[in-house]
Amino acid sequence: MARYSKSATKDVERAMKRRKTGKLKSGKGGKGGTVKSRKQAIAIGLSEARAKGKKVPKRKTAKRKR
Repeated sequence: MARYSKSATKDVERAMKRRKTGKLKSGKGGKGGTVKSRKQAIAIGLSEARAKGKKVPKRKTAKRKR
């Protein structure tokens, strides 16, 4: 079974293309700087797909130390 829907994959591809053209911004409402990192662009694409309610696995959370 697929982990991501095809439409979620398209959202990530669109974010990667915006990074390449220098139009992808970080932060709430795109008020941060231009995204240079490939990993950050993928994370933004997945986040946008989640916001649209597409099939994407839950965000990984940090494990707490005891």
